[in-house]
Amino acid sequence: MVIGIEGQRLFRKNKHGMDMVALELIKNLQEIDHDNNYYVFVKPDEDSSVLQETSNFKIIPLNGGSYPKWEQLALPKAAKAHGCDVLHCTSNTAPLFSDIPLITTLHDIIYMESSYFKILKSSATRYQKFGNVYRKIVVPKVVKNSKKIITVSNFEKKRIGEFFGMHSDNRLESVYNGVSEHFKIVTNDLELKRVKEKYNLPEKYFFFLGNTDPKKNTKGTLKAFSDFLKETGLDYKLVMLDYDKSELDKLLIEIEDRSLIDKIVLTGYVVNTDLPAIYAQCDIFLYPSLRESFGIPMLEAMACGVPVITSNTSSMPEVAGEAAHIIDPFKYEDITKGMIKILDDENYRKTLVNKGIERSKIFSWKNMAHQVLNLYEEMYNELTA
Repeated sequence: MVIGIEGQRLFRKNKHGMDMVALELIKNLQEIDHDNNYYVFVKPDEDSSVLQETSNFKIIPLNGGSYPKWEQLALPKAAKAHGCDVLHCTSNTAPLFSDIPLITTLHDIIYMESSYFKILKSSATRYQKFGNVYRKIVVPKVVKNSKKIITVSNFEKKRIGEFFGMHSDNRLESVYNGVSEHFKIVTNDLELKRVKEKYNLPEKYFFFLGNTDPKKNTKGTLKAFSDFLKETGLDYKLVMLDYDKSELDKLLIEIEDRSLIDKIVLTGYVVNTDLPAIYAQCDIFLYPSLRESFGIPMLEAMACGVPVITSNTSSMPEVAGEAAHIIDPFKYEDITKGMIKILDDENYRKTLVNKGIERSKIFSWKNMAHQVLNLYEEMYNELTA
């Protein structure tokens, strides 16, 4: 086979969830498949060292303007020019007109849900709103045109099946994400110290990967943390990543605790390989999202030996199993109670840590790559039968 893989954003410096999934897929395919030929289509950017060519994997940089223009025009043209039998688009969207049979990874359809759009109208950034409108227009046509559709959990598979009327459609498959091998318990004191100094980490903190996306429940988490401090009097801080300070200030006004800003540490963008040492030094990892299709950060924290608080909604119970403290994310007081219980009950904390370590071992990028490769072969055989 000649397989094309869309990796438009793989070379950008500040990669996010879907970018990392695509990168892990390609790296693991390079390890397990030495027979088929691959072309990885990327947009030129500064982090080109993140992926190397091998004998049967060629990287094809494509200029092409904005995200939609690159995807709709440059990508299908390049895939055709390189003789691809299959084109795998990895991040929810794909060309609307392509001569190459499509396999699309549809991580979620959150942007299609009316309940999400009600939240989005008031709290999302302009960039997020544009992205969601683009997906809302493109995705239904992509679903119709794709020969295979991969999603990342059984919950999301059911959700997509219900939304698009694909209950018995054998085109739709769920393939779990994995946990990268560098996520593990960190015992190197020099590494812990380096990361602590680099990101100005406090002595005692909870870690929260929230961003301005409404589904991350940042407002509820901030309210829960504020109440935790008031109820316990403990000297903890909340470590967050690259969050817009003006948006953060708006949320603190809404929860009526502007003084909480002194208890929040914003790290800025964190290099993925630095994350294990940040997880390892926190007392609790907070992941009380309103809606997720999978939830890789939960597993990363578990692999690093950290207790996790997460939600009873969407895919999170499926992924976490019995290895996390499960709460109702719409009740911020439940998040507060979870923090207190984990800190007060050492046996409970140890149980969560031990279960989390074992739970994280179930999810492997190599397993994901094997399943995806099987889908490529299945799709190719159907096309050539």
